[in-house]
Amino acid sequence: MKQQTGSFIKRNLPFILFVVLMFSFRSSVADYYHVPTGSMEPTIQVGDRIVVDKSAYTFELPFTNMVLAHTGNIARGDIVVIQSSAANTRLVKRVIAVAGDTVNLSNNNLTVNGDHALIQRLDNYIFQENMGESQRTIQLLPVKGARTSFNEVVVPEKHVLVMGDNRNNSVDSRYYGFIPVEEIQGQATRVAFSLDKENYYLPRSARSLLALQ
Repeated sequence: MKQQTGSFIKRNLPFILFVVLMFSFRSSVADYYHVPTGSMEPTIQVGDRIVVDKSAYTFELPFTNMVLAHTGNIARGDIVVIQSSAANTRLVKRVIAVAGDTVNLSNNNLTVNGDHALIQRLDNYIFQENMGESQRTIQLLPVKGARTSFNEVVVPEKHVLVMGDNRNNSVDSRYYGFIPVEEIQGQATRVAFSLDKENYYLPRSARSLLALQ
C-alpha cells in the first residue's frame, strides 16, 4: 500500500504541487468571490465575481490566520471583504471611517471628522459622493424603514465603520456595529467577470476586468 501511494505521488507530483501552490495563493495572496446581493450597487452588481487582494493589509501563513507581515493600512473609501462574526456571513462593504474618526449620518448626508460629503445627482437615484480624496457612486433608493441617520460616533481602535454604496438597502455597520479589522480578509480591487442572472446568466462583457473605485 505504501509503495503504491509513493508511486502515485511520484507520477503526479507536478499536479500536486500546482494544486498546493494554487490554493496557497488563494489563501494568502488573491482570490475571487461571487456577489449575491445588491448592497454595493451601483459599484458592484449582482452576479459580479470580484477579485480580492488578500495581501493588501496583511500577509498570512497559507491556510491559517497567522499574520506574517503587515503590508498596508485600511483607508477610507476602500472596498473590503469581511468574514463577519456578527452577521455570520461574508460581507462586501465600503470603509467609511477608520479608528479615531468621528462620524455621523443625517438623512443620508455623511460627515467624517467635521468634513461634509458633497453629493451630486447623476440620475434618478444615483449620486456621486465626494469625501476628501475619496469619490464614489452611491444609490439612494426610497426604501421604507431605511436607516438614513445615526448620531455622532467615534470609531474605536482596531475597528472600522463600513456601509454599502446602496445606502438605503444595505445591512452594514448601522446594524452590526463597528467591524474588527481582523475580520477583514482583503481589498476588492476589480470585477473579474460578471453574469447577468436576469438574462440567462450571459456574461456582461462591459464589466469584465472593471476596476472598482
